Amino acid sequence: MDQRRVDPRGALVRPYAVTRGRTEARMDIALEAVLTASPTQAAEARFAGHDKHRIATVCEGRAQSLAEISAYTRMPLGVTRVLVADMVAESLLTLHTAAPAEGFEERMEILGRVLSGLRRL
Repeated sequence: MDQRRVDPRGALVRPYAVTRGRTEARMDIALEAVLTASPTQAAEARFAGHDKHRIATVCEGRAQSLAEISAYTRMPLGVTRVLVADMVAESLLTLHTAAPAEGFEERMEILGRVLSGLRRL
């Protein structure tokens, strides 16, 4: 059995120190938003700090949601949201949105017609 000592106070670096006291992200990123990092982005993230490099490594080669990144890195969701938003703004991560803002109403109308057509079958 591993006899390592576990600090009962938790991590030595508090979440507010990781985000430099910021609690609000630069942009609103949904929990289910999909993020990826190319090999070039992951390599550049090495110079952005330890936590950002960990996030980029998690997203390299496999798309991850914001919630998954938080779980894999074992960082609180709020901290992850702030860091990921910074990384998207710094082009260290690529954010893939589920639905484009423009043309949303038109797409919903088409989906509604498809659904009604399927119901008639």
